[in-house]
Amino acid sequence: MNNNIEHIFFDLDHTLWDFDKNSALTFDFIFKKNNLQLNLPEFLSVYEPLNLQYWKLYREEKVSKEHLRFYRLKDTFDTLNIELEAEVINKLSEDYIENLSDQNHLFDGTFEILDYLKPKYQLHIITNGFEEVQHHKMKKSNIFHFFETITNSEMVGVKKPNPKIFNHALDLANATTKNSIMIGDNYEADILGALNIGLDAICFNYHNETIAPDIKIINHLLDLKKYL
Repeated sequence: MNNNIEHIFFDLDHTLWDFDKNSALTFDFIFKKNNLQLNLPEFLSVYEPLNLQYWKLYREEKVSKEHLRFYRLKDTFDTLNIELEAEVINKLSEDYIENLSDQNHLFDGTFEILDYLKPKYQLHIITNGFEEVQHHKMKKSNIFHFFETITNSEMVGVKKPNPKIFNHALDLANATTKNSIMIGDNYEADILGALNIGLDAICFNYHNETIAPDIKIINHLLDLKKYL
């Protein structure tokens, strides 16, 4: 492990901020708010993989933010044979974005590992999440103060794994690939994106996916103590 590390770049969603749990709570809230009687576990079982597919298309610049927000819901309802007007789907999409960042559940060990790392390193965020919600998520979950810089895809104009977002984040932090490391859950966006510009990386593999054997892996955030 490189002993010259000064800067640690974290992904936010699915790495520190427990996106799946927060998302489920938000859907439960907005369905009740809009008087929709849906089986939440059944809905999520269809929505979650579709959402991941749309985020991959979004990262690859194949769909817009607006397309992602609408069609991840429409495709889910279509699959479940639930007929809803476009106006209702748009309302649900807006309600979801408006309320998602009010949730504040973090992965187990988040505060402990940030408290451990903060005195030793400069901490930063690189996220593909939407600019209008990411800051609010961090403030609501009380982790905003840990980070020196926050780089999101909308301010750069590209998304991870595009090299430009990593280079922008490094420049913003006055850091280099030699004295920095990236930590994230997404193998393609976070890990390969970082490695492709010569930035070391650790994969937070909480979902227990099969990862290439030469990649540094942790299954719990506190396992970072083995490396940092």
